[in-house]
Amino acid sequence: MKKALHITFLCLCSIIGFSQGITVIDTSDYSQRTVFIKDFKKSNADFIKKIKVNHSGKVSKSLTTMYKSFESEFVEEIKDKNFTFKSGLEDYIQNIISDLRKDNPLIPAKIEVLIEKSNYPNAYCLANNTFVVNMGLFNWLDNRDQMMAVISHELGHNILDHVLNSQVESIKNNLNESSVVKNLREVKHNRSAKAFDLVKNKIYALKALKRQHEKEADSIGYVLYKKSNKNEFEYVNALKNLLDFDTISPKKLSDKIYLKLYDLPNQKFNKKWLLLDDFTNYNYDGFKQKLDKDSIATHPETEERVASLRSSFEELLLEKKSLPADENYKKIRNLTENEVLPNLFWNEKYGVGIYAAMQFLESEKEDKESQTFYKEWLGKCFEKIYEGRKNYKLNRYLDTVDPKNHSESYQQFLNFMWNLKLEEIKNISDFYNKTS
Repeated sequence: MKKALHITFLCLCSIIGFSQGITVIDTSDYSQRTVFIKDFKKSNADFIKKIKVNHSGKVSKSLTTMYKSFESEFVEEIKDKNFTFKSGLEDYIQNIISDLRKDNPLIPAKIEVLIEKSNYPNAYCLANNTFVVNMGLFNWLDNRDQMMAVISHELGHNILDHVLNSQVESIKNNLNESSVVKNLREVKHNRSAKAFDLVKNKIYALKALKRQHEKEADSIGYVLYKKSNKNEFEYVNALKNLLDFDTISPKKLSDKIYLKLYDLPNQKFNKKWLLLDDFTNYNYDGFKQKLDKDSIATHPETEERVASLRSSFEELLLEKKSLPADENYKKIRNLTENEVLPNLFWNEKYGVGIYAAMQFLESEKEDKESQTFYKEWLGKCFEKIYEGRKNYKLNRYLDTVDPKNHSESYQQFLNFMWNLKLEEIKNISDFYNKTS
């Protein structure tokens, strides 16, 4: 949930007619999506043919089934507009790849780029030379060089064929374990414990392989990046920014912003809305961790990855602050910041959307036009919260308080939301929707 809260600072839009001057992304991209789907299906078919040439037996059959199924699901995501094709962001990433390719002939000649409507700062590559970059990544990195560093890392995965190799390894493990599973049926005592050990060991082995792949992609990615004569220290700075995403606490909301936003002409602010539940007597000691979290972490700790890079490349020992973004990157980041609330709305994260809108509205940096924009989304999210509460589906859109994993600020927010009565939610929704 902590990561979900950081998503409040990143986003994408399917609605164009909001505050004048606020630029949002045009999603009337039917023709582009149609062309991409056609190309993707052909690319996937060619990839399956290569699988059948390079693999045989059950491995080939399992991979073929996997990629045919994946194609169907992925195409549905594209049809559902989970990606954007007219943002200009995909061209920006393609330009970075072209720059890297000039000095690195190992990079495939054709790579498709998709921009996902996700605020999570991440990028990943598929085995068939399709790269997906989340919109939130643009907001979490400081400049173009850091974006190039992340893309270089993903190209490292691509060149080393990590995705397919991991899938092959997983399938082989499943085939090897089939006989072990059969033997478990003959066990009369402690069968569940032995079965758990089997699953646990499998998870550890596969996660260890992924951790190894991350370090390998870091190394080859840095070599690709370095050949392009970019600022070397920005490669490490990009990793450090992603470390901040994992550890930084969400911005704290003051009580004043609640009073400012929810003391309405037809509904005065009620102090009881901010009353907190008492979790001081909640006992966590009875929970016993059965799996070692470090062992099943997909990515090694960022400090460990940075240390590994510095042990191989001495020039990375030098510490330097991030360089300021150029004007083009500033425009890109401004565009993606304007998409924060629409993206949360698109993904039905209405509770987090309200929390994010309140954070933006509390900022003294925002101008009047931006404040109006955020209030419009505040009203839209409250409207959906009202519908959810009315139809007994509020848990789908609003978290329940988790004192062990939520910051105090977010706990305060959730208490406020759950303390509101149905009619009070409607009054807030009506006020901001009428105002906008």
